[in-house]
Amino acid sequence: MKKIKILTDSSVLLTQQEIEKYAITIVPLSVEINGENYIDGENITREKLVEFLRESIIPKTSQPSLGRFVEAYDELGKDGSQVVAILLSDVLSGTFATAKQAAQMTETDVTVINSKSIDRGAAFQVIAAAQDVASGKGIEHIKLHCKEIYARTTVHVLIDSLDCLVAGGRVSKMLGAMTKLANIKVVAELKDKSLDVVSKGRNTKSWLKYCKKLNQQFVDNKLQALALPNVAADEKVMNQIKELFISENPKADFLQALTSPIIMTHTGLKAVGLITLSEKPVGKYTD
Repeated sequence: MKKIKILTDSSVLLTQQEIEKYAITIVPLSVEINGENYIDGENITREKLVEFLRESIIPKTSQPSLGRFVEAYDELGKDGSQVVAILLSDVLSGTFATAKQAAQMTETDVTVINSKSIDRGAAFQVIAAAQDVASGKGIEHIKLHCKEIYARTTVHVLIDSLDCLVAGGRVSKMLGAMTKLANIKVVAELKDKSLDVVSKGRNTKSWLKYCKKLNQQFVDNKLQALALPNVAADEKVMNQIKELFISENPKADFLQALTSPIIMTHTGLKAVGLITLSEKPVGKYTD
């Protein structure tokens, strides 16, 4: 059996220990700030992107580099290895399409998987795939396992301001102005084929109210992992969310960290990602 190597993009939230342990290759994405292109992890850090946002400088997402993917595939496959590329949802980015196009331009045997997720949600699939490789599992098993992980994952983002979403063209300027005047906070859920606003309220209490509602689905479906990727969000709010979910699931894995510059570009300051992995499915995967 040929060796299998795992590749993902830099929107995925992995610890440095996980990256090294599973030898995961990460293709960096990029953002544009004041007309200059910045490569995630190379000439822009998560902390620096927060500084730009605090200065009211709103970045733009930049198309992922086709060449970066081709180069990565070529390098990983030069010893005859196969590559499994697990990318962020096509709802949010053209990265998946670019990765598929690049797979047709390399001699390496590449399988491209649309995680239908992002950040730590996609990381759950990446880690599962890497563990499958270590256990000697094949690509078909990995593909099915990623679908199964997706079915047990929820991805929400608690958005403090719609400014970045307005700038990115994902919501109208009128809606952005209205919610800003009314101090409206929103919760968006990443679904199979869309990113939908599922809750709106006048303050962060509305976030917590929605979180309590969401937490009810884990009464009979044990929570295995919780992640709170964020954009320099309020520590008090994040502690309240953590306590709400972890108090009933004290053995669940927990990770809190700054999210990637790519995601910050869309969500803006003080946003909090709320990503869960449970024992049983919370939704049905559809291709």
